[in-house]
Amino acid sequence: MRFTQVLQNFSKKPRNTVLVREGQAVVLLCGPPPHYGEIKYSWVFNGQLSFLQQDARRFISQRTGNLYIAKVEASDAGNYTCAVRNMMTNATVISSPTPVVVRRDVVMGEYEPKIEVHFPDTLHVSKGSSVKLECFALGNPVPSISWRKADGNPLPGKIKINHSTGDLEIPYFRPEDAGVYECVAENSRGRNVARGQLIFQNVEHLQWSQMLKDAHMAIGANLQWECKAIGKPQPSYRWLKNGHPLPTEGKVHIEAGRLIISKISLSDSGMYQCVAENEYGSIYASAELKVVASPPDFTQRPVKKSTVIQRGGEVVLECRPNASPRAVISWWRGGKLLKDSERHTISDDGNLRITNISKSDESRYTCVARNHFGASSSTGALVVKEPTRVIVPPLTSDATVGQSLVLPCEVSSDSSLNPNFKWFFNGKAIDFSRQEHYEMIGGADAHFFLLALAGPPGHPDVPIVTNVTDTTVQLSWNAGPDHHSPITMYMVQARTPFSIGWQTLKTVPDSVPGQMMQATVQDLNPWVEYEFRVVAINNVGVGEPSTPSKQIRTKAAVPKVSPVNVSGGGGARGELIITWEPVPEEQQSGEDFGYIVAFRQLGSSTWIQTVLASPDTSRYIYRNDSITPLSQYEVTVGVYNSMGEGLFSHVVTVLSADEEPSEAPSVVRAHAVSASEIEVCWEPISSTSSSEIIAYEVLIWAEGFEQSKANGVKVINSSALLSGLKGSTLYQIAVRAQNSAGFGPWSPFFNITTKKPPPSHPPRGIKWNLTNLKIILKWEHVKAMQNESKVMGYKVVYRQSWHARTTVLETNKTNVELQIPSGEDYLIEIKALTEGGEGASSGPIRIPKMSSKFSKTLKHINY
Repeated sequence: MRFTQVLQNFSKKPRNTVLVREGQAVVLLCGPPPHYGEIKYSWVFNGQLSFLQQDARRFISQRTGNLYIAKVEASDAGNYTCAVRNMMTNATVISSPTPVVVRRDVVMGEYEPKIEVHFPDTLHVSKGSSVKLECFALGNPVPSISWRKADGNPLPGKIKINHSTGDLEIPYFRPEDAGVYECVAENSRGRNVARGQLIFQNVEHLQWSQMLKDAHMAIGANLQWECKAIGKPQPSYRWLKNGHPLPTEGKVHIEAGRLIISKISLSDSGMYQCVAENEYGSIYASAELKVVASPPDFTQRPVKKSTVIQRGGEVVLECRPNASPRAVISWWRGGKLLKDSERHTISDDGNLRITNISKSDESRYTCVARNHFGASSSTGALVVKEPTRVIVPPLTSDATVGQSLVLPCEVSSDSSLNPNFKWFFNGKAIDFSRQEHYEMIGGADAHFFLLALAGPPGHPDVPIVTNVTDTTVQLSWNAGPDHHSPITMYMVQARTPFSIGWQTLKTVPDSVPGQMMQATVQDLNPWVEYEFRVVAINNVGVGEPSTPSKQIRTKAAVPKVSPVNVSGGGGARGELIITWEPVPEEQQSGEDFGYIVAFRQLGSSTWIQTVLASPDTSRYIYRNDSITPLSQYEVTVGVYNSMGEGLFSHVVTVLSADEEPSEAPSVVRAHAVSASEIEVCWEPISSTSSSEIIAYEVLIWAEGFEQSKANGVKVINSSALLSGLKGSTLYQIAVRAQNSAGFGPWSPFFNITTKKPPPSHPPRGIKWNLTNLKIILKWEHVKAMQNESKVMGYKVVYRQSWHARTTVLETNKTNVELQIPSGEDYLIEIKALTEGGEGASSGPIRIPKMSSKFSKTLKHINY
């Protein structure tokens, strides 16, 4: 069963007025219609053209679509409309307006923040994926939102925080990004905290290594797209056009993730999708093919107005009009047509090359472009100048450090030009405002370069390491050359197998003066291999580092840290699952590192302990059939190594596993929406103290197929829209509930038949007239076959330009009249409407942008 990108319309039922006091908070519900695929929520205020902007006071949740206003102001009164956009098709639907009335007679007093939007308590995140956490609080005054990690460690540097809305995003998720994150909402009346744990899930999901890009191409060109995905096992590929399988026939060639369409036409326009899938899932890459037909147009890229070139050189005058199909190019000088010659060449792409330029080549040059839709031209001037030459170049000179040096540079140039001088050292431009030992002097035609050679210090000798303990070492070294600027201080740096590059260390003294060549290094980690180096600094800059010291290992010690993010829960009945974040190797402080897990039932005085000898372990499962579901246990995790036992974590409360639901969903109902969709709904199972329902699974399979091969669809609500089904087919359906322990029993199975499919052939005989400000569109009536749904009307979809909002018109006739502004592109598509759904599309009909004189004469073109 295939689920394509779907976005249905909102209900047209009017929405109730929301009455709110000034200073109070308000939440406006979007209530999106049934949909599949990625969508984006926006809100429109009082029918304005632009969407409502989010800020510290207003927030739009991309999980629910709801609009949150933390503190209502008088200016918030008005009508609010929720807009939902399908990110693949760009189709947008809007809700009925929600009126908001602000009472001015009573003003809400100040109150502390209430976090209304927050992320889940536990979230499993797969390797390399991006996770976005929402957090927004209501309050008066408007609360501020900040983020932190519960263990006190700083947030990873790659994290993106939207300070206007409070969103936090972690790209490219890695094991070190896991942990408990806290959102803090604060105002002058108090603060509130929401927290949730991100758990690293080491699964290699499908991900794109090469995606598709939109293509804007001329009639007759060849299209080649390629998509590539990585995952285990290797994915297979298939292609869709406008949500339907793309047939491989004639000019269409498909080879795995590569699509080739030769000699494209207007009917090839549309939305294409490359689908990569394996047994664990599927991912979609989307792109749009826009095929255009238009006369040559220099509006966007005219010939350069004026081109200055030196005598004796060569120049390329570019001619790059927009045209579809490609234009035939010719060049004119004055009123004379230019042909290829020894000095004049017109390339295949239409550019004019002139070589060995003389003063006589100064003139105006015109490019003329033609195709069978029309012709256009563009003109530019060529100006010839005498060349600029260096007549006295800098000379090769020997100098010693600290000596001053003068380098000459003299030029000759066209009398109308005023040359500028730039100097480079080793290929890099010299900044005279910052590098004080460089100076440029001289007159208009002779410039001199003054160089004073003082530099950063040379590298110190290799440092010697002595007096090694578990957290400190003693370093000593000899100074290198100061390069004519006294050394002011030294920095001590180190690297380990666990560090990224060299890190500056804490020393005694804090700042090592230039005349002192020894220091004590502090705050090292026990039982870690270190290399040390020393860097000298003077007033000119930072010198080269010394050669690294020999690698030494600090002495072992009892572990100084305890596990963080101790948590747990879930699993099968009779289990207590305990989890924690493993202690990094650089903090294990010695050999034979392991964990001590201790737990007891709340109220008991006896601890149960177990020792786990693996340093990478992050999970322990205690199994006992006598454990009562959802019992509270006190849990702590400690550490040890060969030097002894370290610290235990803070004691946390963890629940034992739940038990599966004991009852099936009741009052299961279903009805056929169309030939490809069935809507199923049921009475939800009420949550009890021993069983919280987290999802439902709907099982569906067609008559004549085995139940073991049926498709299961998971939803969190008490209804599901099943799509991608076959028309006029009998299906069997059942529903069951799921909690953290597993699935409950199935509801009784029942049968339902989908409606007849819509007509398989699209509207034909399409004709259109384009006159002044109207398009008159006609087509032949679509006749349904006996096994197809009867045609009840037609759907005309059109848009004014490629990226404009789509307009939908429904009619029970076989003609429409569209009012349009002049001088705009149009893309039109027609489908039959039936009880079984929408029929086959006519394909995109492009009515190209025309000037006013063409728009009056273009008529009766068949597609």
